[in-house]
Amino acid sequence: MSTTAPTRPVRASGRPARRPPSRPGTGLPARVTVVGGGVVALLTAVECVLDGHLVTVVGRGSVPDAGAASPGRHRVLRALHPADPSATRAALRAHHRWVELEELLMTRFYERAGALTVLPPAAAAAGAALVESAGGTARELTAADLSHRYPHLRLDGGLGAVLEEEAGVLLAGRVLAACAGWLKWQRGVRLVEHRAVTAVDGASGTVRLADGRAVHGDAVLVAVDPRSRELLPEGVAERLTLYRQSLLHCRVPPHQARAWAATPAVAFPGSPGGARLVPPVAGTGLKLTSAAARRAVDEITDHTTDPYWQRSLEREFGDLLPGFGPAWVTAAEDSYHAAFAPAGGTAPAALGGAGYAYAADGGTSFAFAPLVARSLADRLAGVGSPGTL
Repeated sequence: MSTTAPTRPVRASGRPARRPPSRPGTGLPARVTVVGGGVVALLTAVECVLDGHLVTVVGRGSVPDAGAASPGRHRVLRALHPADPSATRAALRAHHRWVELEELLMTRFYERAGALTVLPPAAAAAGAALVESAGGTARELTAADLSHRYPHLRLDGGLGAVLEEEAGVLLAGRVLAACAGWLKWQRGVRLVEHRAVTAVDGASGTVRLADGRAVHGDAVLVAVDPRSRELLPEGVAERLTLYRQSLLHCRVPPHQARAWAATPAVAFPGSPGGARLVPPVAGTGLKLTSAAARRAVDEITDHTTDPYWQRSLEREFGDLLPGFGPAWVTAAEDSYHAAFAPAGGTAPAALGGAGYAYAADGGTSFAFAPLVARSLADRLAGVGSPGTL
């Protein structure tokens, strides 16, 4: 990798990147190694480049990595986290950064389909006020509004909702491809593809490859995917939990195509399973899943959905979508992701020196990935907080 300092990029917001600390005694930029090819790995690499670092991205497969935790057709981006002002404000910051990243990476990957959170009326009024107080835009919908606007959804007459029209759906594959394509054109960036990593020493900044070679740097990030447990120290690996999530891909009835084209992403936090619905956008089908279909497992086996979990999802959505049944389903699949306990925790694990590991917790980490990446880039530069991201 060249030791020539990269030119200082300009952020999408127009502010020049700050100069990172140089290596002691050299006057050269810091060398950062990122292990992984998913969204957190690639966005952290982007942030490090914007800060002027020299960056090496190492992937066991291609970059982006089709086997990482983050690929998939789409992810929902919404601001509202009921009764959680801090998370709601953070989600709004992530929304604005995703908009900037579309400009920086020159790729459209954020479809503003809107986001609907179905809640009891009192909670819906509070939720809309929460988004507004955080600086976002939202409005409360009554039961009558819901019945009129979305007759193809079965929403109980006693419910309300919060509609965020500026929210929507991230096309995950496009995000990863855009990050990798941008990185390939930046000076001071090296992509090392199809190289398995066998060991990571955070204290020395050394990443060892299966072919016997090593990548040396000043800081290293392991963006943990479900296959990375062996790279973590024993005490860190013990905190890693592997999850398996079932979901259904569906084709909507032709006579409802127009109605579904105007349907936002929908969350039913009050439903028995915590159902989530991602509408057809940009040529994708309807995606259905539920928190009830997520379970901890010991290992990755296959991606085939057990009939029990498929039937469970079909029953849950049969109560939410009039006319829904197995005939809608075009495919069922299981995905995996890993998270450090407690589940959903946002703190990375220290690997010694300027070495860190971060486990992306499914779609939640994807939505907040720009903020996670910014915090990780600060940590790798030695200016981050030891607390949560």
